[in-house]
Amino acid sequence: MFKIFKKNKNVDLYAPVSGELIALESVSDQVFSSKMMGEGVAFEITEDFIYAPCDGTISLLPETLHAFGLTAKNDAEILIHIGLDSVNLNGEGFTKLVSQGDQVKKGTAIIQVDRQLLQEKNIVTTTPMVITNSDAYQNFKQVEQNSSVKSGETIVMECVKK
Repeated sequence: MFKIFKKNKNVDLYAPVSGELIALESVSDQVFSSKMMGEGVAFEITEDFIYAPCDGTISLLPETLHAFGLTAKNDAEILIHIGLDSVNLNGEGFTKLVSQGDQVKKGTAIIQVDRQLLQEKNIVTTTPMVITNSDAYQNFKQVEQNSSVKSGETIVMECVKK
């Protein structure tokens, strides 16, 4: 009867990019592959925009624009790190399209990436997406690894609050 007052415990996370889904354990940065930052997946990106994987609030948008954080409606804290060692670019090659604190919907473009510049600077464009507070969640259902995904259309994870 009072379901409207309950927070949804399940959140589907959609691909924030188009490309190939890879296992987080396959990422060449041990901080991500060891799941030190949390449970998640990663992507080999094939487009120049990074989108919100679900509805939520932009909770982190550093000046270097190499990553962003989003807090989902079930309080999952999602970090999307665009490329590896991309922090060293100090924002070069990244254009922010939203601001910290903004409410966004699934599929909202968050950051535009100059992939050609990243390649010229030898930045690996592998893009991890992790739930940094994953200890509070369970049942990380994931789609098949090494499969093609489309931003905003392919569900890549489901996180269920414990």
